[in-house]
Amino acid sequence: MVYCPANADSAHEAFYTQFKGLCGKAFSGSVVKDDQADPRFGGKHIILHVRDCSDTEIRMPMHVGDDHSRTFILRLMGEGLEFRHDHRHEDGSPDAVTLYGGVTIAAGSSDRQDFPADDKTKVLFVSNGLDVSVNNVWTISIIPNQTVTYALNRPNREFAISFDLTKEVQNPPAAWGY
Repeated sequence: MVYCPANADSAHEAFYTQFKGLCGKAFSGSVVKDDQADPRFGGKHIILHVRDCSDTEIRMPMHVGDDHSRTFILRLMGEGLEFRHDHRHEDGSPDAVTLYGGVTIAAGSSDRQDFPADDKTKVLFVSNGLDVSVNNVWTISIIPNQTVTYALNRPNREFAISFDLTKEVQNPPAAWGY
């Protein structure tokens, strides 16, 4: 069930609008927290490309070195925001673990939203042997004209990437499958 207090719609819309204002732009990022030193990210050039935007959906590929498999999907819903991870193979086919994420359960703010793993995601994780991930909470925050931060938190796991909004970079190629 989605919990949306009276001020939630305005916070969700304001948050979404900030990302929509970045449409067509790409920004370089770096890992700012990783308590497990994930080798998939360490030392690699990371780019967030706010690529495809509509009034209700924004697709943001996150490129990690030569890996173009990840696209974040942010959706403005009637009650809250939804955040998904679309993972693809190089041939464009979907990964076995894809379209996981969650829906806001609180108002959040125009600068920060939390997305706890939803039931669909928990089933996907368990069926793929990723039981440890059922308590994932993804947080996206923005400091206007400064940074966007993507974070993952769960018991015994903290990971975050911060993207520098002060310097646009060249748009990368399309993400795999797009």
